[in-house]
Amino acid sequence: MATVSELCVNSFQTFLFPTQPASEKVPDDLTPEEQQELENIRRRKQELLDDIQRLKDEIAEVTSEIENLGSTEERKNMQRNKQVAMGRKKFNMDPKKGIQFLIENELLKNTCDDIAQFLYKGEGLNKTAIGDYLGERDDLNLQVLHAFVELHEFTDLNLVQALRQFLWSFRLPGEAQKIDRMMESFAQRYCQCNPGVFQSTDTCYILSFAIIMLNTSLHNPNVKDKPPVERFISMNRGINEGGDLPEDLLRNLYDSIKNEPFKIPEDDGNDLTHTFFNPDREGWLLKLGGRVKTWKRRWFILTDNCLYYFEYTTDKEPRGIIPLENLSIREVEDKKPNSFELFIPDNKDQVIKACKTEADGRVVEGNHTFYRISAPTAEEKEEWMNSIKAAISRDPFYEMLAARKKKVSSMKRH
Repeated sequence: MATVSELCVNSFQTFLFPTQPASEKVPDDLTPEEQQELENIRRRKQELLDDIQRLKDEIAEVTSEIENLGSTEERKNMQRNKQVAMGRKKFNMDPKKGIQFLIENELLKNTCDDIAQFLYKGEGLNKTAIGDYLGERDDLNLQVLHAFVELHEFTDLNLVQALRQFLWSFRLPGEAQKIDRMMESFAQRYCQCNPGVFQSTDTCYILSFAIIMLNTSLHNPNVKDKPPVERFISMNRGINEGGDLPEDLLRNLYDSIKNEPFKIPEDDGNDLTHTFFNPDREGWLLKLGGRVKTWKRRWFILTDNCLYYFEYTTDKEPRGIIPLENLSIREVEDKKPNSFELFIPDNKDQVIKACKTEADGRVVEGNHTFYRISAPTAEEKEEWMNSIKAAISRDPFYEMLAARKKKVSSMKRH
């Protein structure tokens, strides 16, 4: 006859291995106490089975929740990544709208520090668009510019090293006022990181522009007159609050630029299609022909300091491209109302540097000594003229450098 202990073992074996039948049947001659004990064991077994089943159910429920949570989080992350990518594309086409989109979708906090971090990391961002956004004069943009510059660490770097770092983080815009604000912020940050190197931020500002111009003079193949170090030293005399900077400092800066030009970020929009995504201005205007003096309606796009014109708005390639460098604009009287023209100042017979596409697809040089254009209304004429004036580039570095030197000289006299 099996003992109670043996019965317990058999019972748990049955519990643990339910596919295996119990080795013995319950005997009929158990005492009442033994029967009660066996009943208690069976009850506890059932309770354990019930507990295990509840545990299994709970585990299954939690597992299902975890799986659902994982898939939900994955979907959320995928959706977030799509929205971030969309925000970056919007930023590259229109920086303000891109930032607004990211803030509205809670992908970016509406603080200057968060926006500055986003621009500083620059993941997937067009560096030209970063420069355009940082150069704007709205209060938020100015605060973002300050926060952006603060993210740069210039301590113990010479001025050329600091400029290399700064000018690689975005593409410097072409508008003089934007450049001025950005380089002013740079000079303040550099002097903050390196106290005592210069007498004032004006000195740092002037020397920074001198270095940028030196880089152009030494490494632009179109510049034939390469300045020697002595000329660089001479042009920077008296800029340190009326005193001269150490000659060794200027020689070192000169040699650094001569040996290695600045690496300027390429404009990410080499494709003309991208170029026309975010124009300064666009619309229908009438253009007077070069050889044949007839007026033709053309779709004009102003962007990147160039004026493009198309036969149709759906054309992928422009019929003509007019770089605005060193041109002037003026209002003129003509049979066509609301007329203005682009011309080369002080040289009315010189052909303007431009190109056009012939009917057979050949790209040839333009033959205009001036471009005469007519707007539909007087208001549009004013708007076009103002936009073109703002886009015309005349190497703003020289103008700003001269203005700042004049300011320093004036402060010295007073």
